[in-house]
Amino acid sequence: MVQCPECESDLDIEVDEVDEGDIVSCPECGTDFEVITTSPLELKQVEEEEEADDEVDKEEEGEDGDDA
Repeated sequence: MVQCPECESDLDIEVDEVDEGDIVSCPECGTDFEVITTSPLELKQVEEEEEADDEVDKEEEGEDGDDA
């Protein structure tokens, strides 16, 4: 049984039912994880869209400032 890296509750994930790149969610805390490998099962937390958008905005502002 795999445990959620965030809240440590048991995740009911069957290795033979997921593929690399699939997104799974913890039913307890709601955190989304991407399946990195299936043997052994390894999960990586998926970044929220808002955080990713903020990072892109900051990068674009930096590029605009360099051109001026």
